[in-house]
Amino acid sequence: MPPDASPPARPGRGSIRWRLIGGLFLILLGTLGFVGGGLYAVVRGQIDERVRAEQELIASQFEILATQGVNPDTRQPFTDPEPLLEVMLERAALPPSAGILGIVGDGVRWEAPTGVRLRLEDDPQLEEHLVSLAGGADVVTGGLRTEQREYRYMVAPVRFAGSPQTGVLAYATDMDAERATLHQMIVDYLWVALASLVLTSVVVAAWVRRLLRPIALLRETATAISEHDLSDRVPVRGNDELAALTTTVNQMLDRIETGVSQQRALLDDVGHELRTPITVVRGHLELMDTDDPEDVRNTRAIAIDELDRMGGLISDLLVLAKAHQPDFLSRRPTELAELTDSVLTKARALGERTWVMSRVADEVADIDPDRITQAWLQLAANAVKYSEPETPIQIGSRASMGEAYLWVADRGIGIPADELEVVRGRFGRAKGVRGRFEGSGLGLSIVDSIAAAHGGHLDIVSEPGVGSTFTIVIPLHPSHPRGES
Repeated sequence: MPPDASPPARPGRGSIRWRLIGGLFLILLGTLGFVGGGLYAVVRGQIDERVRAEQELIASQFEILATQGVNPDTRQPFTDPEPLLEVMLERAALPPSAGILGIVGDGVRWEAPTGVRLRLEDDPQLEEHLVSLAGGADVVTGGLRTEQREYRYMVAPVRFAGSPQTGVLAYATDMDAERATLHQMIVDYLWVALASLVLTSVVVAAWVRRLLRPIALLRETATAISEHDLSDRVPVRGNDELAALTTTVNQMLDRIETGVSQQRALLDDVGHELRTPITVVRGHLELMDTDDPEDVRNTRAIAIDELDRMGGLISDLLVLAKAHQPDFLSRRPTELAELTDSVLTKARALGERTWVMSRVADEVADIDPDRITQAWLQLAANAVKYSEPETPIQIGSRASMGEAYLWVADRGIGIPADELEVVRGRFGRAKGVRGRFEGSGLGLSIVDSIAAAHGGHLDIVSEPGVGSTFTIVIPLHPSHPRGES
């Protein structure tokens, strides 16, 4: 690692993994809290409703006994609240958490039987409050929190014509006792929820770790990749979105590796090709006799010639470098017939040959006519270079199955079959032309790059001593798959 390079970042608490785990933990916590709170509210409401129904039942029984009941001592209807309250307290069926009192006038006259657990008279605050409500004419219900517990009470008054006394039936329920089971249930729920939360968090952590493993592999692979080793790839597992992302990243790494390899090869070739003219210029300048005007002129001519060759080489390299950029092409609808005629007219100036228009396509193609013209004329220039004067060179175009075919055919020296791939590469030249013909070996590479930028390719058919046919094959419209009409 270079001295100024920072170590690769490790995923911390703010990583995607921990954010997912934390988010799912909070969602689960909120869900359990919502369920627990809802359960508590529902059960508490049911308890309150049951207590209210019990109080209504006691009030209804008291009213029925007062209006329709018979005094067991006199066998006559009740005419005094005291015996009525006595009978009611003896007959009332009370739950364990409820108590009852009989109030006559300003004090407690009757207490619940000894079997009743909740003794209302043992809580002075409650007794005082109930006695204070005894002067009313209607049934009164309410709640009261004393130092001992919380109550839900009901006070039902009774009066008889001709009796000077007013009786009150006081009924109260211990709400703390009623809710004790609910509180225990909530405590049990909290323990179960906590255990579920811990267990679920462990499972979620393992699941998230497994789910995000491809991302970790991506990070590890990116960390392992260096400018000297671009061969590492991320294993593709499954068929989900992360697998698709992994495949895309691997394809990107393939392109990067290919680009870096091409860049290295280009730099090596450029260094090799530029070294020769620089060496030639430097050597002649070092040996030049500055006192000899003739030697100065000759050296100057040689230097200018070499610099021109370097300039042409650099121009070709710039074209190759731009061929992979998005703005390399400027497409527009182009008449292939007009383009073919224009290229033939321009090619006639390249050399004294018998120029022939063999065929013309009557189609409109969505292409960059300037780049296609550049590539087409490069093929024509090669045909002139490697053929004899007055020999025929054919230029033509045709369209078939959604593709355009633009060719140049000559009767030059030809290319051996085993060297066809060599001449396509940068600075690639056939063995038979080295030293005999000038050139950088970039011409066909430029043509191939322009064809590839259009979504096509360059076909070469050649036979030594017979001639060669170079054909640029490109789609008429870039949206049409190859092979469609």
